[in-house]
Amino acid sequence: MAEPSAAPADAATVISALEELIDPEKARFLPRFFRTGPGEYGEGDRFLGVTVPLQRWVARRFARLHWAAVADLLASPFHEARLTALLILVQRFAKADKARRAAIVRFYLDHLNAVNNWDLVDLSAPRILGAWLLDQPPAARQVLHWLVDSGDLWRQRVAMLATLPLIKADQFAEALAIAEVLLHHEHDLIHKAVGWMLREVGKRDLDTELAFLDAHCATMPRTMLRYAIEKFPPDRRRRYLATRGGTRRRTSTAAGAAPRAATSREPPKSAG
Repeated sequence: MAEPSAAPADAATVISALEELIDPEKARFLPRFFRTGPGEYGEGDRFLGVTVPLQRWVARRFARLHWAAVADLLASPFHEARLTALLILVQRFAKADKARRAAIVRFYLDHLNAVNNWDLVDLSAPRILGAWLLDQPPAARQVLHWLVDSGDLWRQRVAMLATLPLIKADQFAEALAIAEVLLHHEHDLIHKAVGWMLREVGKRDLDTELAFLDAHCATMPRTMLRYAIEKFPPDRRRRYLATRGGTRRRTSTAAGAAPRAATSREPPKSAG
């Protein structure tokens, strides 16, 4: 990938800038919030204690960082260093032309092992991979199914969250197909992601969301269902919750375990 006109800085310089912004209280709180204990989904992740708004400020400050330095940040054990690198990529993607966007997506997929907590996924996948897919032929969307089939928690969440721009463009097929594959996933972070995207579908087309729920609500995890129906009127929400584990007829539209390792690291050639 060609180097941008970059600032004379390296990953250590960026991490030093982050260290100047440490909040000791956040440093104590964030490891608990992101479940970094033994056997938890964020096991081993390390936090400096820097808030996201300040990380955004650092990302803007080092927006022209060399690609090698961005890769080094993504390899850092510090969560904030990885998120700052992803925020730099998001900024670059938003300003890039078509060719450079494809290169950024390839870089993102090549470093996807660094996208290993839910905030890292949620702040990058829709804005990089999902936004790129909007302008691609349908075959490019196979990358989402490759991610789902990996068996890796974070890659599966990347796939689900990357459908958000498609949903906002009234293109629901990929989101619904992935939601169906992940319907009985063991982890509540996937339950929440699937329920969230189903809710987003319902904002655009309630009939489509209701059809999916009517087909699957009897067996879907309760957390997934709760996220999907969060904005429903109280009566409809209660009816869906009451029928989980049973069956229901269509109503009128008027009214934490540690993730498994990925099984494949190489994305389809259509992905960048």
